[in-house]
Amino acid sequence: MEPARFLNALKGLGTACVTLNELVNTWNVSLLAALDEIAPRRLLRPHRNRSPWYTNELRTMKQAQKQLEHRWRQKPNKVSLSAFKAFRRSYESAVKDAKKSYNSSLIASARSHPAQVFKIVRALTSPAPLVQNPATTVLTAEAFQKFFTDKITVLRQELPPTADTLSELETLWPLSGPIFDRFTPLDKEDVARILAVAKPTTCSLDPCPSWLVKSCLEGLLDPLSNIINGSLEQGVFPDILKEARVRPLLKKPSLDPMTLANYRPVSNLPFLGKMIERAVLGQLQQFLDDTAGLDPFQSGFRPGHGTETVLVAITDELRRQSDSGGSALLVLLDLTAAFDTVDYDLMIHRLAMSGVRGQALDWFNSFLRNRSQCVEYMDQVSDRSPLLCGVPQGAILSPLLFNIYVRPLASLVRSFGLDCYQYADDTQLLLRLEPGATSIPENFTLCLEALSNWLHASRLKVNPAKTEILWHGRSTGLTHLLPTFDGAVLSPSPTVKSLGVVLDLQLTMEAQVAAASKQVFFHLRQVRQLAPYLSDEALATVIHATVTSRLDYCNALYVGLPMSTTRKLCIVQNAAARLLTRTPMKCHITPVLQHLHWLPTDYRGLYKMLVLTFKTLYGQGPSYLRDRLSFSHHRRSQRPSQRDLLYVPGPREVHLERTRRRAFSVSAPALWNALPPYMRAMRELGPFTLALKTWLFTRAFNLF
Repeated sequence: MEPARFLNALKGLGTACVTLNELVNTWNVSLLAALDEIAPRRLLRPHRNRSPWYTNELRTMKQAQKQLEHRWRQKPNKVSLSAFKAFRRSYESAVKDAKKSYNSSLIASARSHPAQVFKIVRALTSPAPLVQNPATTVLTAEAFQKFFTDKITVLRQELPPTADTLSELETLWPLSGPIFDRFTPLDKEDVARILAVAKPTTCSLDPCPSWLVKSCLEGLLDPLSNIINGSLEQGVFPDILKEARVRPLLKKPSLDPMTLANYRPVSNLPFLGKMIERAVLGQLQQFLDDTAGLDPFQSGFRPGHGTETVLVAITDELRRQSDSGGSALLVLLDLTAAFDTVDYDLMIHRLAMSGVRGQALDWFNSFLRNRSQCVEYMDQVSDRSPLLCGVPQGAILSPLLFNIYVRPLASLVRSFGLDCYQYADDTQLLLRLEPGATSIPENFTLCLEALSNWLHASRLKVNPAKTEILWHGRSTGLTHLLPTFDGAVLSPSPTVKSLGVVLDLQLTMEAQVAAASKQVFFHLRQVRQLAPYLSDEALATVIHATVTSRLDYCNALYVGLPMSTTRKLCIVQNAAARLLTRTPMKCHITPVLQHLHWLPTDYRGLYKMLVLTFKTLYGQGPSYLRDRLSFSHHRRSQRPSQRDLLYVPGPREVHLERTRRRAFSVSAPALWNALPPYMRAMRELGPFTLALKTWLFTRAFNLF
């Protein structure tokens, strides 16, 4: 499908339109007509090529091999047998080379997208799922539609508006403060930039593949700019783009595929609507950044923030509290379908309280309301079902809108003296208990009660059965006074899973290391099956996507751990290095790691910690980590060795050696101060990371 032919076939995009919906409709009709002209629809028989690497040359070779085999069986002799065996070896070698070439090209096409590499590896190593016959299966698109819709309807019925809900909606908007009341129209360069960074995801409602739109940027830039700017200037989101197509996705391959509850809905939205959203996202994000419109402890989908920064902050608090002789209580809230139960009236009100007014607020009101969805299952499409609540799943704006929606939650928790860390709908509360405490303070009970009331008023459903507690420190004597939340008793667990990391009572990280090692070894065994059919470059890409990335996930938490704990991670890394280089077990691994320029696992954690420290110091990290670091009084010293040093808490402030090695607020300054002066003086992230890796590499392998 050639983009040039597609552009030549486009007609009618320059037609004058009165309304925004007419503009969008003309876009869809014109693109669909052009696609039908260059690639007419025709009936295709479903055919799955289970061996796409099998070429005509291999087919010819296989026929020749059968002929040689037949000749040998007809007249057995050494000459015919030798000819048959020699040709069979050539054929097997050609098959292996064809597989290697095909698989390597697949991996190369997704080299910069680890998620795509992971999908390719899973498709190549896992057996294909059985395709159900629509005539025999009892599951239908209508059944899925009813199940997904009824689930949210039941949740909404369990969460009726309360007096607090009505009281909040009656609160007057502040008259002072910064206001964001209209969007700035985009020029063509801005539209081109938005289209360039957009992922080419295609929905069945799109008139043509999204990659084709990206390829025809020059010819489509004017009508695309008119649609985007028309939406921004009129404060309206096109009705045509409000429909979603939902595909049921089995949660785990091991689950029963005939049970509706084992599926999760995956929503797909039109590509054009996402382009409009992206234009709005940039301006709304800029306004919130300029006005501190988001909670500083909200880390979900924000630049410089992430799951690792949240966990580093939480573990630092827990370690410092334990070091002082006290204990701490970590509560991990579990919200049920939080994105799907957002109330539209409350969402608009909280946007207005954040400073979004006028035409901009009208746009968000139009964006949220009057939406619908259909379910696609096999060849079936269900009837449309209206969506009466929730931020649109799969929408670019939804994560940011949800962050605005739950912003009051963190302020409420902190008003009771607790810390609150959020990553989108993942909320964690931290209560500090002083040494010698014999009971849970009253403010914690009051906080849980107020939190339950706020969640009900915000029409968010908490699941007490899945809400977990980790009691870190000296908890003896308190366990008989367990807190209750929403009518359920919260019992401490020996381990909890926070943002994909397993935390244990003493923060030894042994459970996390064991879980990570087990998972990585599983993927390593899959990669080992593919290794004979991959080039060296493709094998390296696969190992980095499926093995190294998992070893590096939140590895700043591994800094300071004893070798007995991290040994499993070292074994996994060594196994990956041996697989990549085809090194036998009898050979020493250190030269192999050095040849690959791989830092050992302990040094990888140090690298992550120091990069995080650099980002935190110079405005690229979260403020809640920046508050834990401070420059010493020697920062402006005339002696280069004493410049840009951080203050390291002394033994009187931090008593335990393990806290000094592992807590971010202590270990990060100590590691930073050990850097050479020229590295501490750097202010750009790119040169710093290059210099840091070289510096750590020389120390890891004694290359002084």
